[in-house]
Order: sequence, then C-alpha cells, then structure tokens
Amino acid sequence: MLMSVDCISKSYHAFPNPPVKVLHDITINIKAGEAIGLVGESGSGKSTIAKCMMALIKPEQGQISYDGIDVINARGEQLKRFRRDVQMVFQDPYGSLNPRMTVEELIGEGLLIHKIEPSISARRKRVGEIMEMVGLNPSDMDRYTRSFSGGQRQRIAIARALAVGPRILVCDEPVAALDVSVQAQVINLLKDMQEKLDLAIVFVAHDLAVVRHLCERIVVLHKGRIVEEGDRDAIFNHPQDEYTRSLLAAVPVPDPALGRARRAARHAKI
Repeated sequence: MLMSVDCISKSYHAFPNPPVKVLHDITINIKAGEAIGLVGESGSGKSTIAKCMMALIKPEQGQISYDGIDVINARGEQLKRFRRDVQMVFQDPYGSLNPRMTVEELIGEGLLIHKIEPSISARRKRVGEIMEMVGLNPSDMDRYTRSFSGGQRQRIAIARALAVGPRILVCDEPVAALDVSVQAQVINLLKDMQEKLDLAIVFVAHDLAVVRHLCERIVVLHKGRIVEEGDRDAIFNHPQDEYTRSLLAAVPVPDPALGRARRAARHAKI
C-alpha cells in the first residue's frame, strides 16, 4: 500500500461556538498507480480529507502513512521527501498560481527547491518538456498567467505538480471552476498522465459523472462519513446506499426522454 489513511477524525473550532466534527473515522487506502475518487456534496468532508493527506492540517486522531513515513509527525528529510512525492492541484487555477511569476518560474520552482535541476539551463529544458507533456507551448514559458485561459492555467498547475516527479497527485475539485468542454480536456490529461507516469491520483469531486472516466475506485462521503466504497462499475450499476443513489439521480442525462422517465420514476417513489 502506497498511502494509508487510518481512522482519522477532524473537528473545526469557531469560538465561542462548540467544535463541529467534520470527519468521522475515515479510512482510505491508496495503491500505486490507481485513481480513486472522493465524491460527495459540499460540506461532506472531501477537501478536509485532502488537506489532511497533504499534511496541511492535522486530524485529532488516527494515522496517515506514506511509504513508511508517518505523515502527521514527519520532520526534516522525511517531510521533504513526502512533499516531493505527494503533490496537490487546487480547485481555483486563478488563485493557486502567483500572478507575479512567469510560467517558467511557477513550474520550475519545485525543481529549484528540491534541487532536482541545479542549473538554470537544465531547469528551463525540464520546464519545456513538462509543458509539452501537458499540452502547452514551451515558447510561452516567459509569459504570465494573466494571459492564459482557465483551462490553460489549470494545465500550468498540473505541470507545476508533475515537474518534481510525484508518485501521488491529490486533485481538489480541479475542474469545478472550468467550462464543461474544458473539464473533459483536463480529465483526459490527468488520465494520460496517470498511465504514462504510473501516477496514483486522489480526485475530489461533488459530481459522480466527472470521476467516472478517470477513477477505478470511488469513495462516497456524506456528512463526514464514508457511506459507500467500491469499484466504478459497482458504484454506478449497483449502488447500495440511498445517498449514492441520490447522487446518481442528480447526474444530468443528455437524452430528454430518458431524463423525463427518470424524473417520473423518482416522483413515483415519493
């Protein structure tokens, strides 16, 4: 097992109100090279799990381990190795990229911090290779992010994460702020990167339809608890939990007749 999240719980405190528990004994195991989807409505705890996995916040109880590293208590070289091997792509490509840095500086920053490419020329060459890999033109590396579209900015964010050669990519709703057509492009890009680089992906989303193309295994969250977990076919074809069925029922259907039939069946149950 590459990464293990074992019975973590987390509460948020807002004085003078009592603490609100947002995660309840969450356990998730991630294998090398697999794509796993964390799905649920807003407030279900998806992003909190992602932040705990990235050691950005600490759970009150439970353990998180990565390749022999105790993530919660990691320090020094262990923490540095974890930071290199587990990278994150955030939801908002407009807010997650420093507008004062060029594309070359953004993508190459990790190479400099982790001393992967010590020389300027080597870093520039590596940045160009990564840009080509994610579908960007290397000749644009001297430009600033303000001159790129939302989809292009998210490709820059993905390139920045991939530059240091991670083993796990944690994606916190990376397509939620993008148009539907651009969403498909980013999902296809992530799937290609997973196959080419043998990359494990943790994909956070509120829409089951988004994760269907990318993720082999899906974890459904509701009010901070895992209500269902299984492979893609089992979740979509034989959902066991009522909440999972409600999420599937909310997925848009492109066929009007099928959509009307589904709504009629749903109303008949009420």
